[in-house]
Amino acid sequence: MKTDEQFMEQAIELALQAREAGNEPFGALLVKGNEVVKVGENKVHSNSDPTYHAEIGLIRDYCSEQGVFDLSDYTLYTSCEPCVMCTGAMVWANLGKVVYSVSHDQLADIAGDNIMISSGHVFEKSPSNTEVVGPILNKEGLKAFEGYTFG
Repeated sequence: MKTDEQFMEQAIELALQAREAGNEPFGALLVKGNEVVKVGENKVHSNSDPTYHAEIGLIRDYCSEQGVFDLSDYTLYTSCEPCVMCTGAMVWANLGKVVYSVSHDQLADIAGDNIMISSGHVFEKSPSNTEVVGPILNKEGLKAFEGYTFG
């Protein structure tokens, strides 16, 4: 049985792949029953879509492909604590659990000011029962941002 850390290593690798492809360094994977069912990475630049974050792209694509709306039996591993938009998608999809590496506050220090509402605030204000775990493999997750500039 794989651990949260093993799945997170894969999410961080996806973030590095996204960066190498000219996108922002974020990666995510969706797991059900200890099996990866979908992987995703940030594609905001390659798709010319400012909403194509790793998490929301993954949720959108998986739910559409599988014809499902309820992800309560799934865990989403993401290289960074999800933004307010992605967290909203998790609420609407009734995601069971999210596990992240780099925290919202750490990303704010790296990226500068943006919509600085943490996923915790969104989950607290929603009817969601999503379990939130993190940060895990934090040092490894931060490596995806070394030398990266947002802009």
